[in-house]
Amino acid sequence: MKRSTKEYIIAKLIRYTRFENAVMNHNSISIEPVTNRSQEKAFIRFPWKLYKGDPNWIPPLIDNTRQLLNYKPHAFYDNAEIQTFLAKKDGEIVGRIAAIIDRAHNEYHKEQRGMFGFFESIDDQEVANLLFDTAKAWFAERDIFLMRGPANPSQNYEWGMLVEGFHTPPTFMMTYNKPYYGELVEGYGFVKSQDLYAFLGHVDMLSELDPKLMFIAEEARKRFNVDVRPIDKKRFREDVDNFLDIYNAALPGQWGFTPMSAGELKATAGGLKQLIVSEMTTIAEVEGRPVGVVFGLLDYNPIIKKIDGRLFPFGFLRILFGRKKIKKIRLISTNVIPEYQRWGLGLVLMNRLVPDVLKWGIQEAEFSWVLESNKLSRGTLERGGVKRDKTYRIYDFEP
Repeated sequence: MKRSTKEYIIAKLIRYTRFENAVMNHNSISIEPVTNRSQEKAFIRFPWKLYKGDPNWIPPLIDNTRQLLNYKPHAFYDNAEIQTFLAKKDGEIVGRIAAIIDRAHNEYHKEQRGMFGFFESIDDQEVANLLFDTAKAWFAERDIFLMRGPANPSQNYEWGMLVEGFHTPPTFMMTYNKPYYGELVEGYGFVKSQDLYAFLGHVDMLSELDPKLMFIAEEARKRFNVDVRPIDKKRFREDVDNFLDIYNAALPGQWGFTPMSAGELKATAGGLKQLIVSEMTTIAEVEGRPVGVVFGLLDYNPIIKKIDGRLFPFGFLRILFGRKKIKKIRLISTNVIPEYQRWGLGLVLMNRLVPDVLKWGIQEAEFSWVLESNKLSRGTLERGGVKRDKTYRIYDFEP
């Protein structure tokens, strides 16, 4: 990609100052790259200080965070790069940011774009500006001048900044942040690129569903002779592969989509295997061929809050033994391959879940996240009567 003279000069200046090995200072604020285990620990633990006393904040799972930051190996970084930074003011940590190069995204979209993620800051525009300046300079040294985020670390993981819906805690694997974050990001010069919605439904709404939806589901099931079943734990690896094939086939037309690699899905599925409840999933098959999938996870966040993000030594057991009491589910993915997308198979997938959801005692279901530009999914949910509960935002920065 051809660069302007201004971009070329900026890149040269950054290289000349050898930014990567330096610590940026501005008045009493300093920015330092994370290069050792002590700094890694400080980066991970900063939110505990920032959100102390916030009833809606859920601690992240510490071991999982280490992997997503590449402090421990993760398959995402087979084709990606990350550098994390800490901001300090008068010797105290006041912010953090990660600069991420997702090569799979750049290759798929044929662009050079850097992702910022894991952003946290006190309510101070100067701190936020220096953090974004640092990420921007790190990217510029690598001939990257476009930024997007927040991505933790990509569109296939935790994605987006909460801008509406601070009244309740997030559901499992959804982001949460201070209400002033949007002002800090926009104050730097980022602009909205896309909104993501979380829709919330209650089981009582099932009795109020438009009968036409059930008619469409039944007609689709008959038309294509669809077989539906839960994910089978006995052939988990095979069904994980089925999910990957459907996911990567179903979403290329969606904004921001980047295919997930087999290595990434294997790592993610391995980490979630013990948390997956088969009854909260559905695979649809036509003549033995998997054509659609619904993937739901129990909202483990209330338990994660109790164990303070620590799975070991006993946190994981508290999750496993406590999950029967969970009354909320997050429906993460409802995907149908393109040739069946407008024939109601999504409704067929969801319909299979209903008896198991009721038997478990689930009271609420969050459908998240749904792109504002995804008119098909949004329309189906809105027609079903579920309400938009939270809005998350993706921001872009262009010089």
